[in-house]
Amino acid sequence: MGVFTYEMEVTTKIPPAKMFKAFVLDGDKLIPKTVPGAIKNVELIEGDGGPGSIKKITFGEGSQFNYVKHKVEALDKENFSYSYSVIEGDALMKSLEKITYEIKIASSPDGGSICKSNSKYFTVGDFEIKEEQIKGGKEKASGLFKAIEAYLLANPNAY
Repeated sequence: MGVFTYEMEVTTKIPPAKMFKAFVLDGDKLIPKTVPGAIKNVELIEGDGGPGSIKKITFGEGSQFNYVKHKVEALDKENFSYSYSVIEGDALMKSLEKITYEIKIASSPDGGSICKSNSKYFTVGDFEIKEEQIKGGKEKASGLFKAIEAYLLANPNAY
């Protein structure tokens, strides 16, 4: 088994508390609104949404994947950090044991925020992740973050 790690940083004009609430705490409801067709539904299978909870995310028809299951590893509402693992689903492509994401949203000097994420891909056997796969994942994650930012800028009273 190998572990491939990459980090990403995205900035926004939205303050950390508002971005965390929209992106993390209410993301299951907001993402389908901001990126129509990306997610068909999110089902809480186990738990209350906090650490140890398991969610099943079913993707929309245009997605290359059908579903994934996320396990919430950590949720710190006061420090705006969140960690979860993809533990099941066709996005693991039978080549990954799991993918773990750690997200931390911090204040930026201009009153907005900086979202730092760390992703770890735990591979099966000697499978290697190609640079273009990592680049594609970063682009999708950044696009999702920017879609939520655009929604919040267009709806300043939301959250």
